[in-house]
Amino acid sequence: MSITADSLQSLEAWSKARKTLRPELIAHRRRRSVPLGEHMNLQFEDERTIRYQIQEMLRIEKIFEEEGIQAEIDAYAPLVPDGTNWKATMLLEYPDPHERKRELARLVGVEDRMFVEVEGHARVYAIADEDLERETPEKTSSVHFLRFEFSAAQREAILAGAAVRLGCDHTNYPAHLSLPAETLASLAGDLR
Repeated sequence: MSITADSLQSLEAWSKARKTLRPELIAHRRRRSVPLGEHMNLQFEDERTIRYQIQEMLRIEKIFEEEGIQAEIDAYAPLVPDGTNWKATMLLEYPDPHERKRELARLVGVEDRMFVEVEGHARVYAIADEDLERETPEKTSSVHFLRFEFSAAQREAILAGAAVRLGCDHTNYPAHLSLPAETLASLAGDLR
């Protein structure tokens, strides 16, 4: 299902529904969130997380005109997986501002060193920040948008239950882990 203006709730309806939907979405997002090391978190997006984000932006910004609604859809819809990929928001989390400045300078290019490795297949490196460049030669951004594009064989292997690792092979942030079963089950749904 694609996100269209007609498929979104009015501001009034959303205001009423969000109280009951929020706990469900938090649990859904938790299943799809993968911490990698101490300072990186990947939040894998899907139609449900993006629809919620759009509804929240419309509510917060009090957007009710068709043009504004479409602008929000256009901004967020590219983050919905299309059946051949996983899409994630990558957050580099350093609460201390001095440490954040130092580490973001050390992690230039980290978004291009993110990978998914399906058991029995070659690594798939992320295609990062397709909307706009988010780093400078001096530092990377604390937020990146990643797409992991899978071959048909990789998709079939994931759906058949192959083990999957998520990792980063950046010199200054080497980390990897096997995706937990609950997370992998949720992400496999993006490939159907």
